[in-house]
Amino acid sequence: MSSSEAFTELPSVAPQLRALRRRASLTLEAAAGAAGLSPAHLSRLETGQRQPSLPMLLALARIYGTTVSELLGETVAERDSVVRAADMEPTEAGGWTYVQAGAPGRGMQALRVRVPHGSQGDIVRVHPGEEWLYVLKGRLRLRLGDTTHRLGPGDSAHFDSLTPHRIAAQDPDGVELLFVHTLLQSPTATLCLGPTPGEMP
Repeated sequence: MSSSEAFTELPSVAPQLRALRRRASLTLEAAAGAAGLSPAHLSRLETGQRQPSLPMLLALARIYGTTVSELLGETVAERDSVVRAADMEPTEAGGWTYVQAGAPGRGMQALRVRVPHGSQGDIVRVHPGEEWLYVLKGRLRLRLGDTTHRLGPGDSAHFDSLTPHRIAAQDPDGVELLFVHTLLQSPTATLCLGPTPGEMP
């Protein structure tokens, strides 16, 4: 994907990434290190030369003590307790499609996520906090530590995010999930992501 396409799809990501990093009083090197990226790669994200994947957005949101919505430049007049279906705009990042399923600015972030088959299943995540997911449609392969679980519709998982974990769609049609995770309040908290093929410099 060219830089011009990245600007077209997510025009506000690059300036927001830089502004929120500065608000968190983090240098480019410190933020990149916490996210498991090189400073050069983060710099390219901040200048719009590269488009971040959803796991990268989640990582940076946790590090900056904010939400993916704010990273994407989405704002609301006030924090409403109810999110209407008509107001849920799908966003695509790194092959995933996700919809905010909860109000922004809270201590938890709720998402409805669609994970295509073969998309980012090799990314191992390790970070402070908790995660809960519920399979709506399709079958999910969830690896927690050294154990692999296969979940179907109606199955859920709730785990400590410090346990190395990765998720992948088991079926060619992908999987749809409800996903809730805690947002870290400390902007210097550490989060590690495994490399994404083609994303790491």
